[in-house]
Amino acid sequence: MTGAQLSAFQANGGIAPAAMAAVLVGAVFAALLVWGVWAIRTAYVGWAENRLSQRQFLGVVMRFLALYLVLTFFLLS
Repeated sequence: MTGAQLSAFQANGGIAPAAMAAVLVGAVFAALLVWGVWAIRTAYVGWAENRLSQRQFLGVVMRFLALYLVLTFFLLS
């Protein structure tokens, strides 16, 4: 961003662009972790009640971990 853009952003938003980026990345990770806990808990309940096989349960866990790693790579690099 140019100097004029930086000053306009700070004047209108009241926060530095780097701080706003950190807040947005934090919100994305918080939402991802909440969704992941919900998905894994739901899959665990299904596995415990024999509605899901162990392979399906592990598939849910592995998909969540893969999504978390990909987002970590793209958002924090």
